[in-house]
Amino acid sequence: MTIDSVSFFADPCCPWTWNTSRWLVEAAALANVSITWRTLSLAELNKDREVSEHFRPKLACSRRMARVLEALRAEGRNDDMQAMFTAYGTRVHHDDHDPGDELIVACATASGIDLEFTSTAVNDESWDVAIAQSVTEAMELAGPDVGSPIIAVPTLGRGYFGPIVSPPPTGAEALALWNVLAASFELPTFFELKRGRRDAVAFGPRP
Repeated sequence: MTIDSVSFFADPCCPWTWNTSRWLVEAAALANVSITWRTLSLAELNKDREVSEHFRPKLACSRRMARVLEALRAEGRNDDMQAMFTAYGTRVHHDDHDPGDELIVACATASGIDLEFTSTAVNDESWDVAIAQSVTEAMELAGPDVGSPIIAVPTLGRGYFGPIVSPPPTGAEALALWNVLAASFELPTFFELKRGRRDAVAFGPRP
């Protein structure tokens, strides 16, 4: 089976998700695979759960960021979604930028996205419907009991949580991990393989 495209459901505020995204971008280029960027809002996923006070501002900001991403998706602007995701993850995880609308504006500026478009989307709660629908789709493909990120092949009707990497592999190792994931899609009876994490997340180079 040859996989030439995947959907990547993700929330860039999650450091583990950020690492997966860095690996996937490199691996996809090496394997000639296209990535469709999708939202997987942790704010939406955890809306009925207790969340630590420390994490709440990050979730609030990521929801507002997801509105911009969904507005871009509605216009078919997949490359701009990737640019915004990368700008956001870089500033949050490498630069320790505080969450908030200032962060989103900085990402839009760096990505060449119109600031009026961004401001309108950030404050438009109607995009929350699309955010919830994207979470539902991700859970239908890879759930239950999973989170961000999910890599899916919608035409096969399934996806996987992860892979979780720290730091993200590059070069031949990135391609080797992709080959493992691609092979797993050939096995509809395969569900889970896990090794427990002992250390804090380690990032790769700043993009």
